[in-house]
Amino acid sequence: MTKFLARLLGLWIVLVIVGLVLTRQASVATINALFSDAPLMWVTGIFTMLVGLVIVLLHNRWSGGGLPVVVTLYGWIALLKGISLVWLPAPVQGIAWQSLRFDRFFFVYVFVALVIGGYLVYGGFARRPPRRRAA
Repeated sequence: MTKFLARLLGLWIVLVIVGLVLTRQASVATINALFSDAPLMWVTGIFTMLVGLVIVLLHNRWSGGGLPVVVTLYGWIALLKGISLVWLPAPVQGIAWQSLRFDRFFFVYVFVALVIGGYLVYGGFARRPPRRRAA
């Protein structure tokens, strides 16, 4: 399960980040517009919460190395983000979004996401060394 989720989330993150970088101005404008549309933010929150719940319920592993922990953290963060998008009023969401200064720190956010996505892709597709049998 860890390998599958790492592959899925890692590839998704990397593909989204590449799209964001290739269309930076349009992406920033679209995301800013998204936060001004309360019903769309609510629907986004519902689906984000669903993804988080699926990961948390199927993969709540806090041991076994970095990869399972990162996948689990991703699930919990998605769950909490989804809950906040559903529960918080639109003006509060807008203030929170503006405080991130996405347009100003675009490349910082993109770099961090690319590192996480790259780690998940690498960990998801890396072969495990064969286990030695005890003599």
